[in-house]
Amino acid sequence: MQGLTWSSIKKNPSLIPLFACGIVGAFGAVGYLMRLAIKSPEVTWSPKKNPNPENYYKDKQYKLYSSVEFDKIEKAKVPEY
Repeated sequence: MQGLTWSSIKKNPSLIPLFACGIVGAFGAVGYLMRLAIKSPEVTWSPKKNPNPENYYKDKQYKLYSSVEFDKIEKAKVPEY
């Protein structure tokens, strides 16, 4: 297929940034999905060891980026289940 082989990329070097952006985007998407599967409080990989994974992050911050300092805000008063 034209444009997908190394020889055709040599003929059209303007395709290199297009492929680079596509590859970086694919790795970023896969990395973010892996982070969601590993770090998200709604997901548990061992339900016998941790039956309530949502309580693990009760007093912790799990966002990737937050503009608010989590330690200085008032803790939410939520019921124990």
